[in-house]
Amino acid sequence: MEQKILNLLNRPNYTPLNAAELRAQLGLRGSQLSELEDLLARLERTGQVARIKQGNRYALPLAADLVPGRIRMNRAGVGFLQADDPKLPTIRISQDATSTAMHGDHVLVRRDVRPQIPRQRAAEEPTGRVVRILERTRTQLVGTLQRGKQFLYVIPDDPRITQDIYVTPPHDTGRPAQEGDKVVVDLREWTSRHMNPEGEIVEVLGPPDAEGVDMLSVIRQYKLALHFPKRVLHEAESVGREVKPAERAGRTDCRSHQVVTIDPDDAKDFDDAICLQRSESGHWKLWVHIADVSHYVKPGTALDEEAAKRGNSTYLVDRVVPMLPEALSNELCSLKPQVERLTKCVEFLLSAEGQVLKTQFYPAVILSQRRFTYKEVFALLQRRPLDSIEQMLHDANALTQKVRRTRFKAGSLDLDFPETKIRLDERGRVLRMERVENDVSHQLIEECMLLANEAVAARLMSLNRPAIYRIHEPPDDRRLQEYREDVLGHHIQCGNLSNRHEVQKLLEKLNHLPIGQALKIGFLRSLMRARYAVEPLGHYGLAKKKYTHFTSPIRRYADLIVHRALFQQQGQRVADRSLKEVAEHISETERNSDDAERDSRDVKMFAFLNAQLKSADPTRYPALVTDVRNFGFFVDVTGLGMSGLVPLSGVSDDFYQFDATSGQLVGRRTRRVFKLGDKIEVQVAKVDTFKKQVDFKLAGMTADRGRKEMRPQRQSQKPRAEKQARSVPPQPKPLPKGEGERWTAQRRSDGRRRGHRGGGSPQGRARR
Repeated sequence: MEQKILNLLNRPNYTPLNAAELRAQLGLRGSQLSELEDLLARLERTGQVARIKQGNRYALPLAADLVPGRIRMNRAGVGFLQADDPKLPTIRISQDATSTAMHGDHVLVRRDVRPQIPRQRAAEEPTGRVVRILERTRTQLVGTLQRGKQFLYVIPDDPRITQDIYVTPPHDTGRPAQEGDKVVVDLREWTSRHMNPEGEIVEVLGPPDAEGVDMLSVIRQYKLALHFPKRVLHEAESVGREVKPAERAGRTDCRSHQVVTIDPDDAKDFDDAICLQRSESGHWKLWVHIADVSHYVKPGTALDEEAAKRGNSTYLVDRVVPMLPEALSNELCSLKPQVERLTKCVEFLLSAEGQVLKTQFYPAVILSQRRFTYKEVFALLQRRPLDSIEQMLHDANALTQKVRRTRFKAGSLDLDFPETKIRLDERGRVLRMERVENDVSHQLIEECMLLANEAVAARLMSLNRPAIYRIHEPPDDRRLQEYREDVLGHHIQCGNLSNRHEVQKLLEKLNHLPIGQALKIGFLRSLMRARYAVEPLGHYGLAKKKYTHFTSPIRRYADLIVHRALFQQQGQRVADRSLKEVAEHISETERNSDDAERDSRDVKMFAFLNAQLKSADPTRYPALVTDVRNFGFFVDVTGLGMSGLVPLSGVSDDFYQFDATSGQLVGRRTRRVFKLGDKIEVQVAKVDTFKKQVDFKLAGMTADRGRKEMRPQRQSQKPRAEKQARSVPPQPKPLPKGEGERWTAQRRSDGRRRGHRGGGSPQGRARR
């Protein structure tokens, strides 16, 4: 019936009909009217049809200039609609046109349609207005309880939610709530943006500086499930702790091979392993073994439903919230050394130059010979090999570097940046920061995983089997042109960026310029976000027409679906969802995990930086100027892995004027210049835990004027333009698909795994 409704509404001569008229047109019985109304209501909630208020008539959304999609808010309250139809452009929604929509809500937006005047340039960016909230993404929020003169209110932790929430005194929460406590609020219906939303406190987490409250706030904010239902745990335990002899039947025996794993030093879930041997023909045989999660997690089971619901593991700074129970993720599915494990294998025959000559796919059983860390592999690659396994890794490094060079020659983009990993002490405080480089040890595994992902996608497409693909769509031409103009404005030659080889040439050039890293960040802002889809649309960043996720089924549900599709397991419908719905769902859970991981890192960092503010000898950090404005300049502090503003109010050695033509700040007396790409030293000046922002100052700058203008009571005196810009990360132009500050996720290459998979830093994980 659903398809019949959509076909009827899509007819060229269709005029909007109400439910009773639709029933007649569809030839349904009168008794089926109630069923039809329920179906129309569901189609309306999902944005597939729109209900026109005049007469409660139904039409396709686009026919009425209505676009359903997810709204992404930035910290200034501006929304960006990511349409359900990926072919439609992002729609910008001004702060006064967002209605009661909150970040992540599924909404219906009416496009602004302007009359087309001959020879007049078309509007650069589509705009619109939210007309209906189809579904709230969040029904609960976490925030800080405050007391006004006559009422209580909660300031949300998420700075993209700009309204305070009025609440009544809490009851039955297990503990009394004090002003300043972190609390969980259950939102009530919110009908007008001209009034604050109301809610009910359902849990009191405690003072924000109490041990454990910071992480618990993040967990509650993003609705991360710390515990598995009993029946899920029972199913996980029932499969046992070791491979049974009968389970080897029908599998290729690879137990005698020199199979090894290479992972971060604190990882616990080893989901991939490799082996390399010289073949009789002089070519190379490469085995990429991936944990056979699909053998243990069957469609329709409690384990499968829970994994589908979670979508992926979430790697907070101090713990992992796994997709699967530890009995599987850290034990029976984990490719631990010296124990038998079941895998799905992609076997490659490669030429001496790294060209793929042949691939095979089959279930296998392995016995991993050794577990390596990245640091160990990097060290052994710097010296002569001591045994046959180390020799294999030397050979694998030489071969994968050839594969890597071929990949970049084919158009793959070098978007890797060094990352910062946080190490915590036993009390959960920041102990130190570690810089993580994408060195040859990471690249060795990365190239193997990319080969496997591409080979599996090609196989699925040749078999024409329904599956889920990892896609990364090309950037919008307008954004690329805007970015190109920025680059040219800095007197750097730049070709047509719609040609990826011109993009490669530019990125290579930027690697050797002082201003290069800042401009490279600007390019990342112009990119779309990678996502999951049932259509194999290819991967722009990797320059691959055929690409999927196959190599991490322990922590990504997409990979589990792909394993089933490749080996023709039935039951692709999961928890009453189609593959398309699953792809959309896991794209959303990935976003949710990204935000949770970022926030878990931020709360630890803000506590760490607040402690520095109280220190008699605050730390100095090298920083890179990434954006210059008339009120200050933004810096990227690589030692902290974060960005922030250096406001001019704290730079007191001169009076600085902004030269809009050159994009520079110039001192009137000293002629000192601050410009994009400058390398400077900064110290922490201010930490705003509510807005989740950090202000920096030039190292050694202690002038009274700077201190005075940092006082809270002076905030309202700042120019309106400064206050608005301060509430948004350094983004001269709106980000694609309403990404906000999450463009950084695009840095991560797909073959690279978690920087930490047993608890700790979320840095370094594969995202594309």
